[in-house]
Amino acid sequence: MATKTTNTIDWSREIIFSSAESSISKQIGKAEKEGKIRKIFPRIYTSNLQDSAEYIIKRHFFDILKWRFPNAVISHRSASELRPTETGNFFITSNYTKKITDLSNFTLNVMEGKPALESDVNLDGIYASSEWRWVLENMQVSRKKGGESKIFPIEFIEDKLEKIIIREGKEGINKFRDKAKEIAEQLDFKAEFDKLNALISALLSTHNSDVLSSVSAKARASGMPFDAKRVELFEILYDKLKDYYFRERPDKNNSEDSFRLFSFFEAYFSNYIEGTKFTIVDAKKIVDTGIAIPKRIKDSHDILGTFDILSNSREMSTTPATVDELINILKSRHLTMMSERAEEVNAGYFKSQNNRAGNTEFVDYTLVEGTLRQGFKYYAALTDPMAKAIFIMFLVAEVHPFTDGNGRMSRIMGNAELFKCGQSRIIVPTVYREDYIMSLKKFTNRKEPDTFIRVMDKLQHFSNNIFGENFDEINAYFKATNAYKEPSEAQLNLIDRSIPDIKLD
Repeated sequence: MATKTTNTIDWSREIIFSSAESSISKQIGKAEKEGKIRKIFPRIYTSNLQDSAEYIIKRHFFDILKWRFPNAVISHRSASELRPTETGNFFITSNYTKKITDLSNFTLNVMEGKPALESDVNLDGIYASSEWRWVLENMQVSRKKGGESKIFPIEFIEDKLEKIIIREGKEGINKFRDKAKEIAEQLDFKAEFDKLNALISALLSTHNSDVLSSVSAKARASGMPFDAKRVELFEILYDKLKDYYFRERPDKNNSEDSFRLFSFFEAYFSNYIEGTKFTIVDAKKIVDTGIAIPKRIKDSHDILGTFDILSNSREMSTTPATVDELINILKSRHLTMMSERAEEVNAGYFKSQNNRAGNTEFVDYTLVEGTLRQGFKYYAALTDPMAKAIFIMFLVAEVHPFTDGNGRMSRIMGNAELFKCGQSRIIVPTVYREDYIMSLKKFTNRKEPDTFIRVMDKLQHFSNNIFGENFDEINAYFKATNAYKEPSEAQLNLIDRSIPDIKLD
C-alpha cells in the first residue's frame, strides 16, 4: 500500500490506494495502462485481476475505512457488528455528515459527532465505539427501520442488558450503568443516558416496566425472567407438533406384572444412558430385592429411584394441568429419583448454579422457572398424547432444571403422558443412544425439530414391541435387536413382535 512517506509501491499487495504524490500517481497510471492493476473504485486499485471488486472490497473493508476516514469512529450498531448491515449500510462518526455510495454494494453513513474517547477501541488507524458508547448511541432515535437504521431494535439492547444481569448480577449491571453515565457526560448524551437508565431500572424492578418492549425483558421486570432463545425453540416445536400425525400405538402391557417388567427395562436403559451401568442381571437383582450392590450404593439407588416412579401406575397417570403442577411434579419426582444423593444434588430443588454437557450450556439457573412457565403454554395447547410427550421431554431436557437427573426426568415426564392415555411408553436402548442425543442437539443448535420427532416416533415403534410378563423372552428380544450394544458396535434392528409373544432363541 502506497503512503506519503515512500516513493515505492508494493505491487504484491492486493489493494493499492492512490496518492497525491506525482511520482506514485505516475507509477499507478503506468501499471494500470500495462494491465498490471485495475481500478475498482475511485482512487482504489487492485493487483487482483480475477476476483470481483465487491469481494475485494469486503476483504479490505477496514483498510479502506482507515485510509479514507483516518481516526474516525465506527459507531452505533456497526461498532457491535463490525460489518455492514444486510442492506449494506455501515455507520461511522467523524467531523461531518455525508452518505457515501461509491463503494458498489456498500453505503457509508458518515455522521458528525464527538471524536474517539480514551475508552474507545483503537483499531490501528480508526476506532470503534466502546460497548458503553455504542449502547448509548443506540438510545438515539432513527426514523429508518431494519438494515437502513443506525440503531438496533430496542429489544436487542434489552436482551444485551439482560445478559449482563444474568452473567454478572446486579453489581455488574450497576457498574455498566456507572461507566455509561461517565461516557454520556463526555459525549453530551444526557437524553440517551436517561433512556438507558430507565431500561436498566425497569429490568431491576426499580422503575416502571412500561418502558420495556420485549416479552423477555417484561418478564424479568415482573420477577420471572426466561431464556428467550429456548422459548423460540419451544414455539418451533409446537408449530411442528400441533398438526403432526402420529400413528396410535396402544400399550400392550395391560397386566401389573407386564407393566412392572416394562418399567424395569425402562429404568435400566434410562440410567445406562446417563452412565449408571450395570449388567441386566445385576440391575434385575437390585430391583427384585431392593438391596443395593455393595460399593455401588448410590448407583443402585439411582435405578431403584427411577423404577419407583416408573412402576407406580398412579404416579405415571399424573400429568400437569397447570404450570404450578408441572413445577411440583418435577420437584417431587426428582426427590424420589435422587433420594440417595439428596444432599449431593439438592434433590427436589431446581439447580442453584449453571450446568453444561460438553459445549452445550443449558438454561441459566436464574431463568429455569420462568422458562418452564413459558414452555408450559405450548405444552398445554397440544392435544395428541405423543405430541405432548415429545414436547415435555424436550422442555425438561432443554431447560435442564436440576443439578443431575435431567435426562431421566425428561423421559419419565414424556412417558407419563403416553401411559395416561393408554399409549406405548418409550425406551431408548443403548444402541440408539447417539441418535437420540444427536437429534436433541441438532434441534437445539440448528432449530430443526424434524429429526428429533422422527427419532422419537421410531423409538415408540421399537418400544411397542416390548410386552409380556416373561423376562427371558423380552431379554432375548433386546439381544436380537442389538439394544444392549454400544452405538459403535451395531445398529438398532427393528423386529415386530405379535401377540401371543413370540419366543426368540
